[in-house]
Amino acid sequence: MLIEIKVPSVGESVTEALLAQWFKNDGDPVKKEEPLFVIETDKVTLEVVAEDDGMLAIKVPEGDTVAIGAVVGTLDTAAAAKAAPPETAKPKPPEPVPAAQLQPSVAADPQPQTPEPPAPPTVPGDAIPGHQPLAPSVRRLVAEKGLNPALIPGSGPNGRITKSDVVLFLESGHTPATASAPAQAMVPAAAQSPVDVQPATALPDAEPVNRKPMSPLRRRIAARLLEAKQNTAMLTTFNEIDMSQVMAIRKQYKESFKKKYQINLGMMSFFIKASIDALKEIAQINAFVDGNDIIEHHYYHIGVAIGSERGLVVPVIRHADKLSFAGLELAIVDYVKKINDNRLEISDLEGGTFTISNGGVYGSLLSTPILNIPQSAILGMHKIEKRPVVIDDEIVIRPMMYVALSYDHRIVDGREAVTFLKRIKECVENPERIMMEI
Repeated sequence: MLIEIKVPSVGESVTEALLAQWFKNDGDPVKKEEPLFVIETDKVTLEVVAEDDGMLAIKVPEGDTVAIGAVVGTLDTAAAAKAAPPETAKPKPPEPVPAAQLQPSVAADPQPQTPEPPAPPTVPGDAIPGHQPLAPSVRRLVAEKGLNPALIPGSGPNGRITKSDVVLFLESGHTPATASAPAQAMVPAAAQSPVDVQPATALPDAEPVNRKPMSPLRRRIAARLLEAKQNTAMLTTFNEIDMSQVMAIRKQYKESFKKKYQINLGMMSFFIKASIDALKEIAQINAFVDGNDIIEHHYYHIGVAIGSERGLVVPVIRHADKLSFAGLELAIVDYVKKINDNRLEISDLEGGTFTISNGGVYGSLLSTPILNIPQSAILGMHKIEKRPVVIDDEIVIRPMMYVALSYDHRIVDGREAVTFLKRIKECVENPERIMMEI
């Protein structure tokens, strides 16, 4: 029996999708619920799985744009049953070799055997034995942060480590792992031996380039960012936050929090709680411009920007004010898993009233985030770095973070923006202002 593989519907407004990647080759056998391919639209990325066991026949190659409902392949269930390998008898164990034959003969082989060179050490960012190889973007991030990929749990297909896994690993408070091998072991042999170094060759006249079309998701991101720059009066204000108290609380309650909720206590939940407290005080930040009207929201749907291999997405935590610290952390982890498994739905991205973006996990010290329209403001978190600050007329070292609030000056004035950011600073520097539910 032939089963048609169709492009599923992902929303009423979506009429076509990009067939981004086939996980199997034409003629491969597949199992039920095994991932077959990934489609991308201007809003979501979705992984499609097999309905039944069968032999795959691909009709549309990856990289093509297809209509919703189009047939991109078939599954031949009868062929899969015929191709199932029969049970084979267990091989007989090899006959024992006489001991005399196991002794090396010096006279017969006077030349000593050359021992095999030892295996090169694993460099952070390489593939992990027994795991899927790392994508180039993941490998770069792991190498930049000096992480041991063997310590990072992978949530992608077949346990593959994704960029979101690395970001979540860093946000959970893990420190870079020290490489076990000496630094010289990481240097290629050619670089260590000046005799083997080859002279540089002249560059060709035409440098190689690679031209590829933007994915629908990337085109959508580009269009929205350009629209935000052109159609809003965007301005950014900055402040800095002493992270000493938050870091101390996370350290003190780390074990008990994880034991009770089976999840790590991250930084993002503190900033979500602080932002909600500030949004309740400054209503303009939680508002939209609709023509000549201002729509103020009396609910708090917080968008959290998450970087993925295919682009930046902002899933929304609805009614975040009603969630505990554990509830917020669980919601973030759940979205990361959905992104890695290509299960994110359009409804997950809609309805946000305020957005938080954490560029600090990538090492950003300071930036000006762009509005996530139609929202009127976005909070940017950054890297925590020890700096000298003056406290009680004394210079001390504190872990400091720059924060940035970009806002639409059409409805938010400087006074409201600065007050909002100061309120977040007060809440994060004094976490007792926001109830800890441990």
